Amino acid sequence: MMSNSAEIIGKRLYQAGCRRAFGIPGGEVLDLMEGLKNSGIEFFLTKHENSAGFMAEGGYHADGAPAVLLATLGPGVANAVNVVANALQDRVPMIFLTGCVDASDELTYTHQVFNHGELLKSVTKASITVVDGMVDVVIDKAVSIAMDGQPGPVHVDVPISVASKEQPAANVTDENSQLVRSSPSPAVPADGADLEIARKLLRDAKQPIMIAGLDVLNQSAEEAVKEFVMDYRIPLITTYKSKGIIPEDNPLSLGSAGLSPLADQHLLPLVHESDLIIAAGYDPIEMRAGWRNPWGETGKVIEFTAVTNTHYMHQADLSFVGHIGEGLKTLRRGVSPRPVWKDSKPINVRNQLKSIFSGKDEWGPGAVIETVREILPANGVATVDSGAHRILLSQLWECYEPRGLLQSTGLCTMGCAVPLAMGFQIASPERPVVAFTGDAGLEMVLGELATLRDLKLPVVIVVFVDESLALIELKQRRSEMPNLGVDFGPTNFPKVAEALGGEGRWVSDRSDLFEAFKGAFERRTFSLLACKIGYKVYDDRF
Repeated sequence: MMSNSAEIIGKRLYQAGCRRAFGIPGGEVLDLMEGLKNSGIEFFLTKHENSAGFMAEGGYHADGAPAVLLATLGPGVANAVNVVANALQDRVPMIFLTGCVDASDELTYTHQVFNHGELLKSVTKASITVVDGMVDVVIDKAVSIAMDGQPGPVHVDVPISVASKEQPAANVTDENSQLVRSSPSPAVPADGADLEIARKLLRDAKQPIMIAGLDVLNQSAEEAVKEFVMDYRIPLITTYKSKGIIPEDNPLSLGSAGLSPLADQHLLPLVHESDLIIAAGYDPIEMRAGWRNPWGETGKVIEFTAVTNTHYMHQADLSFVGHIGEGLKTLRRGVSPRPVWKDSKPINVRNQLKSIFSGKDEWGPGAVIETVREILPANGVATVDSGAHRILLSQLWECYEPRGLLQSTGLCTMGCAVPLAMGFQIASPERPVVAFTGDAGLEMVLGELATLRDLKLPVVIVVFVDESLALIELKQRRSEMPNLGVDFGPTNFPKVAEALGGEGRWVSDRSDLFEAFKGAFERRTFSLLACKIGYKVYDDRF
């Protein structure tokens, strides 16, 4: 049976678990779109390639399959650069499929043509051009690179003539094909001096602490980490994207860290006092500058990492590269749990943090966050855009399972919350989804409200309305700089929502917010709740 290149690409992506692709068509990718469809991969039309990429990421967080983004040549590729860069920094496995002119045409034809690979070189793990006769190898290689180590984006350029070209039967492989690379087996620390030193450090530790990061989730090591901290009663700090490794209502959870100086005032002294820091899949790309080498002079650091440390944000006494969960299982062999932190300092820090961040507002951003957390079921998922509200929300919002709060933490790009929510909802329609965004962030992606309408998704969008780039305005004032380029005019968001086929409502207090959520998750369209929170309300809040 013969298949063309586009169909082979679709079949191999389907075998990798992909069921959805997102993007905007162009003449150069029509065969590719058809090939994806014929292979069982549904294509979703969006209003902008940047949003398409975040929708694809949202689906990945729901089902674990690589995100698939499709764009035509020229402006389609250029529009997607931001979300591809986000995928690299936020460790999202993404296959970025683009159309391109044939090499022979590129010699003399220039309209919309530039070198896609050169543009994307610094924001992808690899850029590969599909070669006639080797289509299956190319796409399998792309998936493997995207998923290996720390996941990330891989760009696949598909020449126009190659996409439609029939391929030999030998290249039309099924799921049992030997060309599909086997996943590497988990690597564990080798027996030897380093492992024995690590076990002794764990055995002798009186004030141990663990810092866990996103690579725990990427390696599906959540249960191993949870069992480790629960058995040894070790307090846990997580990055924002790894919230929920243990339920955050557990006394051992110290919540998340990353961008809040106020939280750091309490968490970093505890880290300094620790005599053993276990870094489990900890990726400091989510952290602000205050987390450069945050250890105390006497504390020992054992690092379990997916890839070799080349970031130099911190160093460890012992660094084990491999599978984080299996590494922790190896470490604990022969080491019995013993009482730690006899002075109760971790629980005191936990209580201090809860007191600092919660229960302060009759109305304002904190009240909005707390109220929605009460409303949203435990299995609900929240997304949050970049800005002042994100920092506060990341500290306030309790997660009870991993990937319960989705955001851009490495790149910290605006305009991500709504499309992330959309993609997750498509992939997991049985779970309620709320997107938190600032008014400026929402105005970047207003067009996707029409996409929400067309897809009949019951996503609830909660908008913090203050007519300001609040985080930047705050930084200006702290630097004693004049107000410049941060304020903008009002938008009637409920009216916009209604014009684009959704339900819109102004909200001004907690009871209004409770009322506005009634029936929202059962609607066949989106709900937009515009919360007026006032100006300069984030002072001293994070």
